[in-house]
This record gives sequence, C-alpha cells and structure tokens, in this order.
Amino acid sequence: MKKLILVVVAVMLLAIGTGAALAGNGAPSGEHYNLNIIGVPMDKTADMDNNNGHRIFVKLEGRSDIWLQEGDTFNVIDANGTDKNGAKFQLPAPDADGDGISEYSVYIRPLGKPGGKAKMTTCAIDETGTEYCSTENVVLIRTKGKQNFTNVTRELTTMYLDIDGDGDLERINIFDDTYEDYFWQYDNNGLKIAQLRFYPGVETNIQ
Repeated sequence: MKKLILVVVAVMLLAIGTGAALAGNGAPSGEHYNLNIIGVPMDKTADMDNNNGHRIFVKLEGRSDIWLQEGDTFNVIDANGTDKNGAKFQLPAPDADGDGISEYSVYIRPLGKPGGKAKMTTCAIDETGTEYCSTENVVLIRTKGKQNFTNVTRELTTMYLDIDGDGDLERINIFDDTYEDYFWQYDNNGLKIAQLRFYPGVETNIQ
C-alpha cells in the first residue's frame, strides 16, 4: 500500500513540475486562450475586423482559410472566414529560440451536433503565390458523448513537407522565412464547432 501511495505522489509531482497536468477533458489545467471555430450554413457579410472576439466563422460545408499573423498575444483579427479574404488569427511564433520546443501548446476538440467532421491543415504561400501544405493534418470527427481535447501543437504550428523537392520531408515552424504567408486550411463537412485552447507556458516538443 505504501508503495502504491508513493507512486501516485511521484506521478502527481511530475505532472505539476512540467505544468502539463491534465484535466478530465484531456486538456491541461490552467490559464489559456479559447478560440471557437464555428461552421455556418450561410456566408457572413458583416465587417468582422478587429472585433477581438474569441470565435471565427467558417463555411459549414467546404473550404475556409484562416490566415496567421505573428504577434505577442493570441487574438482574432478578422472573424469572417466565409468570404474570399478568409479569417485572420494572431499568435506568437511557437519556437522563438529554435530549440524544437514550443513555448505554448494547442489543444482541440469537436463540439456541436454529432455527425460533423472537418480537417485542418497548416499551409503557406511563397513569393510566387504558389500554395504548399503540410503532409500532416488534424482530423476532427464529432461522435456521440463527451469529447476530449487532443494536443495538436505540432500539426498547427509547423509544416512537414518536401521543401526543396529532393524527396525528403522537412519540418519548419509557422512564420519561418521559407514562405511569405502562413494559414490554416479548414475543410469542413458539417462540423458545427471546433474548440481550440492555447496554453502559454505549457511546452510541447514540435520536432
């Protein structure tokens, strides 16, 4: 019995020391930034620039683009992802010191009516306007019952692709100067809500 208690205490201390103790929903406990990606059946027409909300609207069916802007804080710059310009979201560079460890973590879960699904991929545009997308993506499927969060830091803050055409896949962080602009391609098939949480100070290995 004493050995069991010691093991439990050791595990708890390890979790507290890394700042990554998980709550019952699969996400870390502690301070975080919430972002809801909401699928809507009709395109939005209102001006949604600089409204500082914690939601972005995307097409309920089809592709929407969420452009990424580097900044010190997490913030919705343009909430309308249903128009031709797409939405815009600000977030810090994930690995400013280049050690392969993200300085924040990103978690996601599907919500809304069961049955919807979506795929989220990190992509970029080069100086010629050519689009490139990571070979990795996030697949969200809204099943029945409780939905838990999944750590998707690597998939949403890096791209894994053949950059120079030599057949070898390489990983680069968003905002790397390899490309001009970075964005999340959101391909929706009826998912009403994707809930993201960004946890400053909770590190994740992204290499």
